Amino acid sequence: MQALEAEIKDLIISSMSLEDVTPADIDAAAPLFNEGLGLDSIDALELGLALQKRYGVTLSADSEDTRRHFASVQTLCAFVAANRKQ
Repeated sequence: MQALEAEIKDLIISSMSLEDVTPADIDAAAPLFNEGLGLDSIDALELGLALQKRYGVTLSADSEDTRRHFASVQTLCAFVAANRKQ
């Protein structure tokens, strides 16, 4: 799971173009939106597409479950681990 966590942190950094952020800077339990990394809804769409491309997971933009999966790196890891197609 730690390898997947590192991959997802790298994916967040690359897909969000967070040039001054390293994987070590991202707290896996911290919120991705608002007070955490400060991502917004556009970032969520971009990250969702990146996750779909890399792991073959299916996300619904309007789903409450999807919002829960995007709460933190840890919740994204759990979702990807349970749903990846590769």
